[in-house]
Amino acid sequence: MRIKPLGDHVVLKNVEVEVTTASGLILAGAAGKEKPQFAEIVEVGPGGMVDGKEVKMEVSVGQKVIYQKYAGTEVKVEKQEYTIVRQSDILAILED
Repeated sequence: MRIKPLGDHVVLKNVEVEVTTASGLILAGAAGKEKPQFAEIVEVGPGGMVDGKEVKMEVSVGQKVIYQKYAGTEVKVEKQEYTIVRQSDILAILED
């Protein structure tokens, strides 16, 4: 089953991010177990007219992003959890 977002919505799959402390310790995942804010884009809506404004999609499938902490709707499809957010809820694209 595939999730096909409408308008300016984006489907995200949360990813584990390793954080290295100043002393070199690697912390896998969120130490405090807060909701992760790092995700990979798995589907992107078509954009177009949203709320009377033209929206151009600036993100694409496969990009890793940082999104707002409490944004989106969480859904579970075939044992996989996804978060559906608006493009405006994405704060940054992570680049190597």
